[in-house]
Amino acid sequence: MLLEKRDGTNLKYSLELLRNEPLHKRAPTHDEEGNALGDFIMLFPGLRDQAESILCRKVDILAEILGQYKEVIFIDLNIPLNLLWVSVKHKPGLVLELSTYVKSRIPEAKLIGVPPETMVK
Repeated sequence: MLLEKRDGTNLKYSLELLRNEPLHKRAPTHDEEGNALGDFIMLFPGLRDQAESILCRKVDILAEILGQYKEVIFIDLNIPLNLLWVSVKHKPGLVLELSTYVKSRIPEAKLIGVPPETMVK
């Protein structure tokens, strides 16, 4: 399942099988002005083992949260690996804000794979 921000305000859901396309080929590295994007990863232990109704509710929560931020450019939810990848435009403290907001709504979420400089406000 892929959640991808398409137009700056809304998230479009799509189910895509992209086994031949690694994330590093799909995730953008720069915005439309050529500025480098930041990214972070969150782990959701046990996500792939949850009932479809619970999984759908968590996807809705992620869409609600991440859809509020114009800085969010790309989102990939890898259910088999229980991982969420988010690419964002640079804004001091944004990674900490987003990850805290996600964790407040989905308590088992864990922030991993984030450069320390993105955590500073």
